[in-house]
Amino acid sequence: MLGSFFRIGIFVGVIAIITFVAAFILEEGGTILMQFGGYEVALSPLQAVIGVILLLGAVWLLLWLVGIALAVFRFFNGDETAVSRYLSANRVEKGYNALAEGMVALAAGEGKKAVDKAAAAERYLDRPELTDLFNAQAAESAGDIKRAEKYYKRLLSSQNGRFVGVQGLMKQKLAEGETDLALKLAEKAFAIRPKHAGTLDALFDLQTEKAEWKGAQKTIEAKVRAGHLPKDVGKRREAILMLEDARAQLEKGEIEKGKEIALAANKLSPDLVPAAALASEMYMLDNNRRAAGNAIRKAWAQHPHPDLAAAFAEINPDETPAQRQKRFATLTKLNPNNVETKLLTAELALADEDFPAARRAVRELAEEDPTTRALTIMAAIEKGEGADDKTVRAWLNKAMEAPRGNQWVCENCSKIHSVWQAQCSNCDGFDTLSWKATPAEQEANPASLGFTAAVLTDDTKAASSVEIAEATSPPDPDSGAEFHEPPSNPDEPPHRS
Repeated sequence: MLGSFFRIGIFVGVIAIITFVAAFILEEGGTILMQFGGYEVALSPLQAVIGVILLLGAVWLLLWLVGIALAVFRFFNGDETAVSRYLSANRVEKGYNALAEGMVALAAGEGKKAVDKAAAAERYLDRPELTDLFNAQAAESAGDIKRAEKYYKRLLSSQNGRFVGVQGLMKQKLAEGETDLALKLAEKAFAIRPKHAGTLDALFDLQTEKAEWKGAQKTIEAKVRAGHLPKDVGKRREAILMLEDARAQLEKGEIEKGKEIALAANKLSPDLVPAAALASEMYMLDNNRRAAGNAIRKAWAQHPHPDLAAAFAEINPDETPAQRQKRFATLTKLNPNNVETKLLTAELALADEDFPAARRAVRELAEEDPTTRALTIMAAIEKGEGADDKTVRAWLNKAMEAPRGNQWVCENCSKIHSVWQAQCSNCDGFDTLSWKATPAEQEANPASLGFTAAVLTDDTKAASSVEIAEATSPPDPDSGAEFHEPPSNPDEPPHRS
């Protein structure tokens, strides 16, 4: 730009000088004599001015032709010129047009057209990190996995495209079922971008699938640091991973190591039911009843659960029903209005054959929130107080038709599980199981049908197993047994035989 202004300035200056000189000569008059060798030329002032102008024009034309020749030489030599810039701009425009048309075809599901446009974009554009990615995606849309893999691998050599290339290959290996290789690629992607949400999710899923619990804990920590997971949820999930690690160590016979990890999991998340139950068991390996009881009580205060009651019973398995009822008072006074606490109180009283106390504990539930477990307890109370078989069977009949009550249910897919698991067996969701009520028509959880077996004496266990069998099996049509509804008023004395 400055060079052009400079040349224009010189040209204007020369013209001004020539004009000034010509005007001076014309004003003075006379003749201009020019000698060339043996020749002499006489020019009038006007002829001289015209000659100078023609000479300058000829020089300018010559320089212009020389410039054109040099530009052509530079163009064929590969140097940048106005012509090359024009042609380059034209190629770039064609490339981006092909890219735009290809993206539209890709969005419309036209894989073959997308591949063709991607190839055109690659020819016109010198942007491999862009065209390689688009070629890979177009090839995937067209079902050409090999072609897609080729372009993803090419992206690995690009600083900007390396992460995308690793991710693309990882997804391919996941689709092909090569989870070992997919895990390694996920780890590489994590090393490149440790805060990328999709990479963290994929890495965590693969680590839990491979039971790499320690690696999964680090991934959870990375999720919390990146802000993809609240701190309280992160702590809970770390505790779940530690719990799974502890179980794995115990299965391998690494008792001390498993115990250490289990206690750490309980410390990290004291309200996690399975972690508290396992911690209680680990404390009892050292006969540390106080620590075992504290672990159960802390969890019960937040989430009462039959598994906790069973673990609390195992702290002193040889006590009498009366002793057990007294010891369990430290547990049942926590969360006294919770359904599980009321059911546990009724079961403890039933085990001690204190039927009026059992009725007081469960009566409200049987009226307002009748579940299989509550109604089965009512049947056992009636039987214990000497009610006839018709009354007992009426309660059991009602129990069979009632909702099953609280069970481990997946929040994602509503799959019911008989025992707690870190991952849903149906949808593979992690930490998705909640202890909550389910509709009666859904699959039953056998663990929810009976009493908390560990709180019962041996004699009552035998009796309760009969009741459970009756509650879960239809009567023999040839037996002549009749079904009767339970009394509408639970306070009404049952019919005695």
